[in-house]
Amino acid sequence: MTIAVKSRRHVTLLAALALVITLVGPGARAQDDALLVASTTSTENSGLFAHILPIFEAHSQIKTRVIAVGTGQALRLGRNGDADVLLVHDPAAERAFIAAGHGVDRRPVMYNDFVLLGPKGDPSSVRGMTDAVAALRAIARAGAVFISRGDDSGTHRAERRLWNLTEVDVETASGTWYREAGAGMGAALNIASSVGGYILSDRATWLSFRNKGNLAILAAGDARLFNQYGVVRVNPARHRHVNARAASAFVEWLVSPAGQDAIGKFRVQGQQLFFPNASGS
Repeated sequence: MTIAVKSRRHVTLLAALALVITLVGPGARAQDDALLVASTTSTENSGLFAHILPIFEAHSQIKTRVIAVGTGQALRLGRNGDADVLLVHDPAAERAFIAAGHGVDRRPVMYNDFVLLGPKGDPSSVRGMTDAVAALRAIARAGAVFISRGDDSGTHRAERRLWNLTEVDVETASGTWYREAGAGMGAALNIASSVGGYILSDRATWLSFRNKGNLAILAAGDARLFNQYGVVRVNPARHRHVNARAASAFVEWLVSPAGQDAIGKFRVQGQQLFFPNASGS
């Protein structure tokens, strides 16, 4: 079952808030022998964990708890030893996490893509574009509302990398047409839907999102919108309380034929949301 629990030691205020937000039932409580996974909101909101974790638990007999947060926050939880393993989507940050001694054994797991959403009326005329940077420039020129997650998630980091390529100063524009939600993907999509704004989303969360309103996919297909997910074990030499045995079992299962098959078979409305690539980068 995918739920959040109280971390086992030295919980930061940020982590504690995340745990409160992701708590799904009054009966949820810490289990010292449970595997604690810090992962992105996209894997949780899409329903992927609800699909694959029962399969993993039946295979391994390991109980699993998930803290669903942005990638940046998941990496902070790992640095603090407040998770056993991370499933996130910022390869450069994952490699830096390992280089700093916080993690070990990074493996690619799966991929999907980001899509640029906006109101169907499309005041910036970006519909059908396959150049994400050109589309963002058009949004900036039009002064159309753009909703940023603004939460240091993998999606937020990808969005800012794209804005950096446009040479548009979104820091200066912040609070005008560029608006930072400081929220997860679902909440940010709700804001974009309510105000008729543009937003970058991972495709999995968008396809699972129910309050689409007047939003639609307007731009996609740019190679720079590729979205790779990786799994990283928290370094047990740095945090000896982590459940290293369970973390290793989870990693090995995710990249095994059984784990990759479970990921590939997950569908929402008949559409595949994640594409296994354990032999990828």
